Order: sequence, then structure tokens, then C-alpha cells
Amino acid sequence: MATNIGMMDSAYFVGRSEILAWINSTLQLNLSKVEEACSGAVHCQLMDAAHPGMVPMHKVNFDAKNEYEMIQNYKVLQDVFNKLKITKHIEVSKLVKGRPLDNLEFMQWMKRYCDSVNGGALHSYNPSERREASKGGKEVTKKAAPSQSSTKSSTAAPKAQSAHNARRNEVSSVNLANQSQKAPRPTSSGGPAYDEKITELKLSVDSLEKERDFYFGKLRDIEILCQSPEIEHLLVVEAIKKILYATDDDASVMAEAQAILSSQQKDAEQLSPIAEISEERSSSETQKRKNIVNFDVDAASLTTLSPRQRISDVSDVHCSGSPLMI
Repeated sequence: MATNIGMMDSAYFVGRSEILAWINSTLQLNLSKVEEACSGAVHCQLMDAAHPGMVPMHKVNFDAKNEYEMIQNYKVLQDVFNKLKITKHIEVSKLVKGRPLDNLEFMQWMKRYCDSVNGGALHSYNPSERREASKGGKEVTKKAAPSQSSTKSSTAAPKAQSAHNARRNEVSSVNLANQSQKAPRPTSSGGPAYDEKITELKLSVDSLEKERDFYFGKLRDIEILCQSPEIEHLLVVEAIKKILYATDDDASVMAEAQAILSSQQKDAEQLSPIAEISEERSSSETQKRKNIVNFDVDAASLTTLSPRQRISDVSDVHCSGSPLMI
């Protein structure tokens, strides 16, 4: 029985559509997104389907909208895990936020676990009846009823049509017996061109799935790195999370992330006048060097003058009426 599954396990490479189809068929629901199960009620009923009677469904709230209501559902789920000695850690604070990646990852684990219990087979489990004991369970069943009925009618219609066609074929089989013997029967396959096209499409699908899994693994690595306590408070990490957790392809998300980084740069420029101080110090040091050089030049010029030139200079100063000469 799978309780602790590694990140590279094949369970974490199951797509969203397969997960949604599994949930809707098991519990007779009509979820369109995996994050719609973030309240924890769906997880509780999945465990109830795998272990009938183990989950107190009267404590489960399918109408949970607020986080404190969702947390109560996850408490029920945690109690079931403890009874079954399941050591899987539930990231409640992330799941209740409705983040797609976190909810997809946990639901992938749920599918792997439920498939490992009795081979995933459900023995006479009635999800609608079990859900009626929960708060909001009847409303959820009513909402899911039209989709279930439309699904049944869509499957029943082809059956009736096929039966009608079968009767028509029986009536006309006598008249077409001779023609069918004379005419060559078409081959089941479409020919080598169709086979080649099918092979090409299969290879293309395999390549796309590998590429999808590769980039999903990269995004998961980035998410784990951003959740490190050493860097999760940085603004650049906040900008990365802004892009990573965007639910739709909107250009404003990138603009908001860039605004976060630009605000950090402006704050850094306002709080660090080190550059201005360094410029003032460099200019003052340059001025000191110039004064020292001028002083050295004056001293050198005095030493090179002859005694007669020095006397003439002194007389010139005396004649000019300098206050330094008495």
C-alpha cells in the first residue's frame, strides 16, 4: 500500500484530465478543475470510498467556503490518516489557498493510494447516498445530477441507435448477400498511408508528454526552491511566485512582477547614500593631490633659482608694496 511516494514516481506524472475523470466517475461529481476540491471534502469522500465506513461523513462540509471551514475537513482527513497509520503530510495551508500545483500534486497522491487499496475497485459504494449525511452534500449531488443524467442519455442513445441499425441490417442482409459476395470487402485498416500517419501522431504525442513532464518537473523544482526559509522573504522570490501561481495567461502578471522588482530597486537607492559619499570623498582626495603637486612644483622652482634671481624677486615684491615686506 503506497503511503510515501517519491517525487519522481509515475503517480506525479498523471495529467489533470485523468485526475478529474477519476474523481467524477468515483464520486459522481462534475468538477472541471482540480483546485475545486481544495475544501478537503472530496478527499474525505475518496478515503471513504477506499475504506467504507472509516470516515465520519457527518463531519464533512461540502459547502465549505472559508479557510476555517476547510481546515475542519482536513482535520477529519488527518484523523483518518492517523487511524490507518498513513504518514503522508498534508500541506493544509497551501491546499486551502486553491493553488493548482499543490492541489494537483496531492490529488495525484490520493489517486495512487486509492488505486493501491484493493486494486482501486469499489464494492457497491454509493457516493450520493454517503454524501447526503454531510453538510451541503445534497446540494452537490443535485448539481452533479444533470451532468450524470446527460452522460447516461448520451451513452444510451448510441445503444438504441446501434440496436435500430442492427435490425435494419438484418432485414437488408438477405438482399445484399449476393452483392457482398461479388464486391471486394474493404480492408479493416486504411492502408499504409494511414498507418504511417497514426504512428507519426503517436510519436508526436509521446514527445509532447515527455516535454510536458520535463517542464512540470522544472516548475516544481523552482517552487520548492522558492519555499526555502532562507530566501522566501525576498522580493525577487515573491515576483517569481507571482508568475508561477498565475491561473490564467495574462500579460499583467508579468508587469506586476516587474513592478515588485522595480520597487525594490527604488527602495535600495533611497536607503543607500553610499555612492554620493564615495563621490565626495574621491573629489576631496583629488583636490588634496592637486594641492600637494602644486606645493612640490613651487618648492622645486625655488631650489632651481639662483641667489641673484631670488634677490631680484624679493626686490620686486618690496617695490610692489607687499605688506609682507617691512
